[in-house]
Amino acid sequence: MSHPLTIDIHTHILPKSWPDLRERYGYGGFIRLEHHKPCCARMLMDDKAFREIEHNCWDEHVRASEGDAAGCHVQVLSTVPVMFSYWARPEDTLDLSRILNDHIAGICQEMPHRYVGLATLPMQAPKLAIRELERCMKDLGLAGIQIGTHINDWNLDRPEVFDVLQACEELGAAVFVHPWDMMGEKEMQRFWLPWLVGMPAESSRAICSLIFGGVFDRLPNLRVAFAHGGGSFPATLGRIHHGWKVRPDLLQTVHGNPPEHYLGKFWIDSLVHDPRMLDYVVDLFGDDKVALGTDYPFPLGEWFPDSGWQPGQLIRSMEWSEAKKSKILGTNALDWLNLDAKRFISASKPH
Repeated sequence: MSHPLTIDIHTHILPKSWPDLRERYGYGGFIRLEHHKPCCARMLMDDKAFREIEHNCWDEHVRASEGDAAGCHVQVLSTVPVMFSYWARPEDTLDLSRILNDHIAGICQEMPHRYVGLATLPMQAPKLAIRELERCMKDLGLAGIQIGTHINDWNLDRPEVFDVLQACEELGAAVFVHPWDMMGEKEMQRFWLPWLVGMPAESSRAICSLIFGGVFDRLPNLRVAFAHGGGSFPATLGRIHHGWKVRPDLLQTVHGNPPEHYLGKFWIDSLVHDPRMLDYVVDLFGDDKVALGTDYPFPLGEWFPDSGWQPGQLIRSMEWSEAKKSKILGTNALDWLNLDAKRFISASKPH
């Protein structure tokens, strides 16, 4: 293999088009695309602007070309979290999930050496979610699922969510946990605070829920990764541990293990934007539990106004051994996904 295999576990994709969901389901709140000029589209929630995207958000060939240029061989595809639609009627979320999952599966089947797919599920209805999970794993050949940091009013330790996670463990599905519907969003409209403050807090919320709720203890073979370097969890672990010690009546009701007991039992992506923080999280979680993630193709990922998308730039800049860099750039992702590197050999050869 000419270059260390590079796998980006955190990328988002949408179909170029999908049905008018307001018309299909009879109510609003869903995302639609408006292709208003070549290679560009607006994501609209009903008629309110949500985000501007470019063709690398829907065109798998553009993505592959940009990957070649940037030295990223493989992308793990997941939907844009606003599409989760957990708030909708369960049968409608299931229908939308099937549209999105079929699209991702089609791309992965067309270019299996370049893409790995994660499904989205109607998590607010566990029985429907498990049915779609089984279809995605057994029929579509996807590698796992992406879920939100909470499911409406449920944190991830809820019994309803546990049922889906248990099915993931049984089916060997990788789980990617991504912030959405950020806490405090209505009170933080200025300065992009939901993305800068709410998102990191959401990831810590999810990790703490799984730890203190005993989910990692009950599902020891569940393979979970968290976006954005675990959010604020690594930086506030000391506070979390102190809380565990001084309030056992609140934090030791399910088990008596300290939070540090779970370090190394799940993965995080590398998207922390700072070499000091990357060094810290690798030391904290272990160099086998951090995997490249860029949030491609969005600007809060490894994207720079002067140079564009630079996946793995921070990892490559670290004063680490090449073996350690190779693990974080690719090998750790294979472990999380439970996939063999041989599938991707042609993607890592020079083009």
